[in-house]
Amino acid sequence: MGKRLKLETRALGSELDMPNIATLAQWVVNHRGTSGDLINYWLEESLAPQISAGITIPCAGGIFYKDRIIDCLMGLKEGIVRDEIWINTESIVYDAISIEGQKKGVWFAIPAPHTLGITDAYYNDEDEWCEAIAGIYRTLMRSMRDVGIAGHVLICQEAYEAEVEALARQKVFFFHPEPNKEILLNIMESQNRIAVNIENLDMVLNLANESGLKQLIVVDADEESIERTLSHLDPDQVMVGGYCTNKCETYWESLVASATYLK
Repeated sequence: MGKRLKLETRALGSELDMPNIATLAQWVVNHRGTSGDLINYWLEESLAPQISAGITIPCAGGIFYKDRIIDCLMGLKEGIVRDEIWINTESIVYDAISIEGQKKGVWFAIPAPHTLGITDAYYNDEDEWCEAIAGIYRTLMRSMRDVGIAGHVLICQEAYEAEVEALARQKVFFFHPEPNKEILLNIMESQNRIAVNIENLDMVLNLANESGLKQLIVVDADEESIERTLSHLDPDQVMVGGYCTNKCETYWESLVASATYLK
């Protein structure tokens, strides 16, 4: 009889519900003497259950971090770029320091640039605008890494070639929660790691050899999908990923428990 071994796990972000007033009030009391807001609450709440569950690579944040990014953008008025755009990273650095203080080596999930819903009325050139917003994101992410954040997950709704090419790096990972084939192919053009749901697993496995894939993250994997993946890739190339949108208190524990295979 073989024995069960564990695969490593990594988080790709969380999306949390609005807390009730009593919960938020207690959080404020517990953080008396420090600055903080609803986004800080969500950041902490997204990370805490991952740490307690023993996620190998935890990741604070999610799409909800959009509001912080927009608040820090200068040259923007009511969602429209009216002047040369730049970013004030003071609040972002504070968030990163707070999170890094809870867990060393933590990643940070943020919405990809195209999800911000910004309209350009200043650059009026697609290439210039792409480079401008990519520069903003490089500054944002570098400021976080400078205070200890290990890397970033960019949660996307599409996979625009120019955006992925401009930002995908070893420490910057594009992730689409519900991708189609075209989106996955566009991401795989620029990064040798991919996170995929079970519905698209076979397609990615068929492309693994020709695409030079080095790591496959199976989101919400079950025993059958893990077995299928390990028939194509070695265990050190495979991780079980999670993106929590519901009942995060138990989600991460269940994810860790499911990340096993029979040797």
